[in-house]
Amino acid sequence: MALSDPGAERRARLAAARLYLVCPETAEPSAREETSARPARDLPELVRGAVAGGVDIVQLREKHLPDDELVAVAKAMRVLCERVGALLIVNDRPGAALEAGADGVHVGQDDMPVADARELVGPDMLIGLSTHAPLQIDTEDAVQADYIGVGPVHATPTKPGRPAVGLELVRYAAGRAARPFFAIGGLHAGNVAEVLRAGARRIVVLRAIADAEAPEAAARELREQLDAYPLDA
Repeated sequence: MALSDPGAERRARLAAARLYLVCPETAEPSAREETSARPARDLPELVRGAVAGGVDIVQLREKHLPDDELVAVAKAMRVLCERVGALLIVNDRPGAALEAGADGVHVGQDDMPVADARELVGPDMLIGLSTHAPLQIDTEDAVQADYIGVGPVHATPTKPGRPAVGLELVRYAAGRAARPFFAIGGLHAGNVAEVLRAGARRIVVLRAIADAEAPEAAARELREQLDAYPLDA
């Protein structure tokens, strides 16, 4: 019997993934209330609904939690994601992702280089990288990553101070990216068609699902639009 290869299994699931949810932060509730119309619901409820509607990847983005609390949340979320069939990514902190047994970690341009993250987490964990310009898409860091995020396409309050890159960078990534790429930044059911026409076949959202009255229905609407543009063979 062939031995399980976690890295290969994760990368196969990544290759087929279309819809990626970044979860809202659970820390800093007062700040969150000022910037979001999100209805009250717990994180497991959100994730179960989103995955039922078509989300393939779930990211924990908890910038304010101490490492030990993040690991505890990530371990619980790992169990849930395994049950519902989604990949779990932890943002920014490779050590916490490794300790929690997550499927991957996502780093930004100002975080640990991909090569250093790979040395820490080993060969089987997925590593994602944010990119905001053509030169960043062409770097060795982007080639070493398993996937890249491209954006923000539109300005978004989850990335204050980060200027929108528009559709031109999406078009550039569609022609040049060496790894699967996910368009990100202010995307929702009303504007996702434009990034699909620009060449994206995968997207990342937060508010479009997390702020929805019915996250499952919101995810399903996005997924239907994505599925109208099949992945390239």
